[in-house]
Amino acid sequence: MVEIKTPEQIAKMREAGLVVAEIHRRCAEAAVPGASTKDLDDVAAAVLAERGAKPNFLGYGGFPATICTSVNDVVVHGIPDRDTVLKAGDLISVDAGAVVDGWHADAALTVFVGEGHAPQLHELSRVTEDSLWAGIAAMRRGSRLVDVSRAIETYVRRQPLPPSGKYGIVESYGGHGIGSEMHMDPHLLNYVDRRRGRGPKLVPGMCLAIEPMITLGTAKTHVLADEWTVKTNDGTWAAHWEHSVALTEEGPLVLTAPDGGRARLAELGVTAAPDPLG
Repeated sequence: MVEIKTPEQIAKMREAGLVVAEIHRRCAEAAVPGASTKDLDDVAAAVLAERGAKPNFLGYGGFPATICTSVNDVVVHGIPDRDTVLKAGDLISVDAGAVVDGWHADAALTVFVGEGHAPQLHELSRVTEDSLWAGIAAMRRGSRLVDVSRAIETYVRRQPLPPSGKYGIVESYGGHGIGSEMHMDPHLLNYVDRRRGRGPKLVPGMCLAIEPMITLGTAKTHVLADEWTVKTNDGTWAAHWEHSVALTEEGPLVLTAPDGGRARLAELGVTAAPDPLG
């Protein structure tokens, strides 16, 4: 069943979302050549401790770290360690979460390490992030879950093709409901699968973690022997962007964006809901 939140519960999720936003800010600053992915995990753990929040990744299904750090051809669920040292030209997605008084938030961003990135990598990240915002803008009262999926896929498919000839929309992983747990119904595809129907109607109180994962090639992935790390089958690089979003009576509120999503949604002709924290 889809969990419907009260305004007070959404406010708690907003508190957690601002902690995630701070983790992202600090990790993006720390993602420099010579830093290990464990260094970024330590940064995230420090932010959680400072803010009095709890990690929702650590221990989840046995996951051994505070955040996921996915470098280059790793799509998602990369495990931070001391041996993975960043170098100029790398692309890393940092997927982070936080829990405040039992309410969750979850978001990811893609960071360019140093300089020297090929133009198609910049475009890959842009297309992925912009498709996320297209999906968020489609989160309207009375729409259905598939409308968010369609907005993401349509945006990606309308972009000029990269030199590799295609963008792969990862099929095995997608977004999800979020609230009193990190992963809840409904599952959100980043493309339209007509076999799944239209999905539930979007109503105030529904919260989704929307997270497109796009590659420069295949949509197919495999999991490494650690049972977590997900890589592309063809070795092409991937980008991953995610926000947790609440649908309120006054529109969408991007829980994990510092401004609640106001600026980006305004560019798309959508008014973000007022921030319950002021």
